[in-house]
Amino acid sequence: MQRAGDVLAELTVIIVSYNTAALTLRAIETLLAQTVLTSIDCVVFDNASSDGSANLVRDAFPCVKVIASPQNIGFAAANNQAAKACKTPYILLLNPDTEIQDGAVDALMAFALQQPGAGIWGGRTVFADGRLNIASCWAAPTLRSLLMRATGLSAIFAHRQFFNPEGYGGWARDNQRPVDIVVGCFMLVEKRVWDALGGFREKYFMYGEDADLCLRARKLGYRPMITPTAQILHHVGASTPKNEEKAVLVMKARVALIKDHWPRWKVGTGLWLMWLWAAIRYLVTRPARGLPAPRLTSSTDRWRILWKRRREWLSGYDQA
Repeated sequence: MQRAGDVLAELTVIIVSYNTAALTLRAIETLLAQTVLTSIDCVVFDNASSDGSANLVRDAFPCVKVIASPQNIGFAAANNQAAKACKTPYILLLNPDTEIQDGAVDALMAFALQQPGAGIWGGRTVFADGRLNIASCWAAPTLRSLLMRATGLSAIFAHRQFFNPEGYGGWARDNQRPVDIVVGCFMLVEKRVWDALGGFREKYFMYGEDADLCLRARKLGYRPMITPTAQILHHVGASTPKNEEKAVLVMKARVALIKDHWPRWKVGTGLWLMWLWAAIRYLVTRPARGLPAPRLTSSTDRWRILWKRRREWLSGYDQA
């Protein structure tokens, strides 16, 4: 636990780790080094890693509370368990494959105090080479956005808002603005908002839980916001090495969001567009199978698996 003088912590930082020992240690190192104005507690919830993550964190950072789960209970449930004991007015969800830059946590806390009506706040993310990673936030999926994805227009015209509405096409995340969804890799939430929402819905085992939380917050009148003054580096996907399995979970989460947040009369069309998206990609990439091009082969294999397992992800997360 880290405190600024004798002042009790203002913020609890929660990191959920799974076989990311080196990255988790680096995330904590940069968090502590770059956070000087905000008094923080830090909790690492380890989801039954096999690489010794829990003990390594304990040894390297005695000030950090470590919860070692005997089984992988998923991202949503892990954050919920870690948040239960939090007494601070704010909690920050931070991915283990991130690095804090230029006082990002301090900047995000200052932004939250300036924009209290948002309830949920996020920053700007970049890749290791410094390029912008747009995935700090998204717009909620709509019929138009799914149609653009299914036809490939969202990729062809990625920088056009009309064709890429979910990605806020053309916006470099270089100004403050409200968004539909703040991504859980770097998400600050007021604790009373978190408690009012009941935290993450645990049926979202992995992916989609952050979108669901933000969309439920918006229904309560909050308006999540992004600021460019809080920037982190995100080593994307380091804790999910199986690309195909990740793709299935992402599609499953998207279907669940449609079922949970769209009016009933739209849901059928939304699911059909999800099916169409997978069908078109499968047909388009199928001729490339076996070609000596690793990236193309990876895409082909991913869509082949998604098409084969379409019944699985089209069911979404129906369990309570």
